Amino acid sequence: MRLFFATDVHGSEVCWKKFISAAGFYGADTLILGGDMTGKAIIPIIAQSNGRHKVTLLEQETILETQDDVERMVQTIRNRGYYPYVTDPDETAEIAGSPARSDALFIQEAIATVQNWMEYADSKLEGTGIRCYVCPGNDDMFEIDPVIAASKSVRSIEGEVIQLDDHHEMASSGWSNPTPWDTHREEPEEALERRLESVISHVQDKSNAVFNFHPPPYGSGLDEAPELTKDLRLAYAGRSMVSVGSKAVLKAVETYKPLLTLHGHIHEGKGSRKYGRTLCLNPGSMYEQGVLHGALVELKEKKVGTYVLTTG
Repeated sequence: MRLFFATDVHGSEVCWKKFISAAGFYGADTLILGGDMTGKAIIPIIAQSNGRHKVTLLEQETILETQDDVERMVQTIRNRGYYPYVTDPDETAEIAGSPARSDALFIQEAIATVQNWMEYADSKLEGTGIRCYVCPGNDDMFEIDPVIAASKSVRSIEGEVIQLDDHHEMASSGWSNPTPWDTHREEPEEALERRLESVISHVQDKSNAVFNFHPPPYGSGLDEAPELTKDLRLAYAGRSMVSVGSKAVLKAVETYKPLLTLHGHIHEGKGSRKYGRTLCLNPGSMYEQGVLHGALVELKEKKVGTYVLTTG
């Protein structure tokens, strides 16, 4: 079988569409998205009294002259992984002054985006025989889970073991070890180890299994990220890299020696690493640029065949 794995699209609509198209483009029969589907922020497009709109994206302010300009900006924002919201100065001030309103709006826009993504996937995949699995990651709010569950073509596999083919099972979890941002699905290493062990316990043939665990193994080189200061700024101008992967994931890899492990979480960690017979992959992420990193992997009966890290 041939699978295509990607991860950390973080709300980028163009990356989601590329992911769905990857099966046909690369000749894969199975699509796997390894976590962090949702975006990180709302970008307001604010109506002005003169009929124009103003938007600030990535610290650059732009005046939009026409409705066509607004629509183009909406798509640009979506492709970069943010949520566009057309509004006016009064509502902008109201939202800014109410954390509860701001949080509710963010959840609303995230759910609406995931709903649109599921509808897009259904329109492209239904009837093709292509399987599509997703596993929400640590950054993904729990409110998106029922939206995914309602899809006809996309299946959420958090905490599950599924049969990929006659020879290979896949155990999945999108939870991570603690991060500086106190995200939705993260927990101490001890709790994460128990979670992973619970999933792995349902795997019948661990030596031929695939582990789809969001954080890379600690110290693998697939988990190196810029060192941060206590106030979450880049230390040493971002030149110092530190391992931030999971020790629980490392223990699972070293204990059970699966055939293949799939990871994400650390966008800068693109690459591969071997632990004995186990191949570990992190395709990395460049979602803000609208670029989809992925891994195309051929699974044979008792080994990994050819594999390549893709960019497109």
